[in-house]
Amino acid sequence: MRIQHISFVKKENVPLRFLNRGLLVLLIIIPLSCSAQKSSLTRISSVERSDNKGHVIRFHLNEASPAFDFSQPQPYLVQFQLTGNDLDTSKIRIDDQSDIIKKVDYYTFSGGIGVDILLKEGTFYEAAAYPDRDSQDLLLALTKTTGEKLAKHIINMESFAWSNAKPSNWAFGNNQEIENESTVDTSYQKIKDKIKFDVVVLDAGHGGHDVGAIGYKKTYEKNVVLAITKKVGGYINEYLPGVKVVYTRDNDTFIDLDERGPIANRAEGDLFVSIHANSAASRQAHGTETYFLGLERSKAALMVMQRENKVINADDENKKKELSQEDLIIYELANSGYIATSEKIAGMLQQQFKNRAGRRSRGVKQGRLVVLYNASMPAILVETGFISNPNEANYLTSDYGQSIIASAIFRAIRDYKVQFEKSQHFNNN
Repeated sequence: MRIQHISFVKKENVPLRFLNRGLLVLLIIIPLSCSAQKSSLTRISSVERSDNKGHVIRFHLNEASPAFDFSQPQPYLVQFQLTGNDLDTSKIRIDDQSDIIKKVDYYTFSGGIGVDILLKEGTFYEAAAYPDRDSQDLLLALTKTTGEKLAKHIINMESFAWSNAKPSNWAFGNNQEIENESTVDTSYQKIKDKIKFDVVVLDAGHGGHDVGAIGYKKTYEKNVVLAITKKVGGYINEYLPGVKVVYTRDNDTFIDLDERGPIANRAEGDLFVSIHANSAASRQAHGTETYFLGLERSKAALMVMQRENKVINADDENKKKELSQEDLIIYELANSGYIATSEKIAGMLQQQFKNRAGRRSRGVKQGRLVVLYNASMPAILVETGFISNPNEANYLTSDYGQSIIASAIFRAIRDYKVQFEKSQHFNNN
């Protein structure tokens, strides 16, 4: 800290006690005036803890921050807020290599900065923040924990939404400043474009050696749902030309359950629709139902979950894939918005089946469905009817029936797109 030299002139007949008092006042004032020096966040680093129980992320500051706060709204996201009008981040950098940090973004706003730290997946950490006793730095302690314990720890934590925040021009692994205004504008436009609803991923259930349910007169689920799926895609291509259709399969090919969601993720989909046909021991069972990810709450939903999570291997062995309740809790914490949207779309689709297609609606249900778990977007699974029921099997294998079912699915997708883009204030002209 630099202190300017100040000269004192002793006046005649001034008692020493008053001079000392004046000097005391000056000594108090000088540090306060010098504290106006601009504080800087110069570096973010991470190191493994000496007790082997986790890591510590250090925020390097040349001056103590007036205030700080943090949140862990998602298992792999920790948010850190530094408050202070004079915080300088122009020289901020991060170590190029980190064992736990995947990405860092920061945002500037009128009262300070906000930092988003995205952790590498695989290990769960519980975060806690505190000032360093030996420096001006702030520390973020990450302690290893289990997914179940972390879920309970962060269940009431909310995301920071920094008011009037401006995205930084820096992220993990890139310490270069972006000074070109056109580059920033381009980045903003890319983000804005992705807010649009323009990619739908259609997943025809089963396929190849996995025939799915076998219904009346040996009707194979895989064939029925592929035909319906391609009709849905055709309607989207014809009536929603701005929307790209991506198929997980468009022929009689086997695609593993664990791969269908990642196909949708790589396509940067805005909605994932997995299309299936139902089956039951009773030939009287009939109607449509739509699922979103969650804990099944009925015996019928449990049966659907068990059937749709079962994969028929090429060697004719059955392989069941299961999601634990802990898996669901972690997913719900990280994707609560997607789950709420999925439930909404599922309801819209059931209304289309009931009111426009004239089919019996068995309602919207939840299920621990692996194919939905792996899709990082709103995702639903549609049971178009019971091929074990002779009447519905005949309906679902007919061109007319497939067209009616496909058009109902299309209309739900179309109506959701309209609602979504209105909520984002887009001009659809």
